[in-house]
Order: sequence, then structure tokens, then C-alpha cells
Amino acid sequence: MEKVVLKAEKRNVVGKQVKALRREGKLPGVIYGRHVEPIAISLEAHSTGLAMNKLTSSSLVTINLDGTEYPALVRDRQRDYIKGNLTHVDFLAVDLNEKIRTMVGLHYVGVSGAVKDYNGVLVHNLEQLEVECLPTDLPERIDIDISVLAKIGDGIRVRDVHISDKVTILTDADEMVAVVTLAKEEEVPTDAAAVPGAEPAAPELSVERGKKDEEGDEKK
Repeated sequence: MEKVVLKAEKRNVVGKQVKALRREGKLPGVIYGRHVEPIAISLEAHSTGLAMNKLTSSSLVTINLDGTEYPALVRDRQRDYIKGNLTHVDFLAVDLNEKIRTMVGLHYVGVSGAVKDYNGVLVHNLEQLEVECLPTDLPERIDIDISVLAKIGDGIRVRDVHISDKVTILTDADEMVAVVTLAKEEEVPTDAAAVPGAEPAAPELSVERGKKDEEGDEKK
């Protein structure tokens, strides 16, 4: 991926006053890291939002803060629950010459013969792997080729994942990444099956409803 540079400026406005900053088209954020004291910043909201849509949590970006460049990873994105637009972004500054440990998302590719030909169900046991490497070698995602899953019961373990020799996978090698299982057949209620012409009872529906709490005070 090409180098992504986000222009920023130092921010003195904090707390509830950042609402006025957002109305001006600015996006509040913060940069912090092992060798960097936390710096409150603001970015141009529209262009930053467009760039963020293409970034993963392991994408390396460069924050240009008043002429000083900070290589960084996106560590947290807060959004407006109704409009969906970004309201705050945390950036973790990194040293390009120092290895880091982080999680990288998995991307499943290919077609499984067990799913296609035997009506199997692909179960994803992992969505991320923990890795260690230099920031410049950090993959944005790790592709998992499921075409090797030819039969019911076939699986892919962490040790089967192919990745650059510049990247060390820290997740337990024996952990199952994905496996193909048999699809469960729906059971017909016993009472309906025993009475000719009787219609099976309608299945009960269980709906989990969740509501996220509103975000607390603005990070400083």
C-alpha cells in the first residue's frame, strides 16, 4: 500500500469544547507511544475519514504534525452512533527500527471443496493473529486460503498459515484458525411427526438485543 500521510496540528481545545472544533470540520485525536508523550491533535475531518476507510488496525500511517513526521498505527476510532462519522482517533507512534507486537486481522480467500461439494459449514475460530515484526514489515491483513479444505473435518491451524519470514506469529501454533463441519439438520418435533397431517410447531425465535452505551467524556 502507498504511504498514507495525514496532516495534523496541535490542539489546545479539549473536553466539551471539541464540539465547536468538529463543527469547523476538524477531527480531534491524540498521538502517544513508548517514546512519545501524548499530544492532542486535530486533523481535517473529511480527508481523514476517507483515508481511514482504507486502513486496518495494522496499517502504518504517517502523521505530519507541523512538519514533524510520526509513523503510527491507528489504535482506536470513535464514531457518532447515528451519523457514523469519526469523532476521535487515537494513534500509536512507533519506532521504525524497533519491533512491535500487535494483532493482524485475517482475510479468508478461495473456495472450500468441503463447503461447495459436501454442504459443509466453514467455522472461523480466529479473526486475528498476534505477530511481532518491524513496523515497516507489518502486514495489513493475513490471507487464509480455504481452498485446502477439501473434506468435512479438514481444518487450518496457526502453524499452517503462510506469512513473510520477516514476521513472527506469536499465537499458539496448535490453535485452530478455521474448520469445516457438517451442517446441523433441523429436527422435527416428535408430536407433529406422530400425527399424520399435523404441521410442525413454529420454531421459537430468540433475538438478542443490545445497546451500546454512549461514549463518555472526550479523551484529553
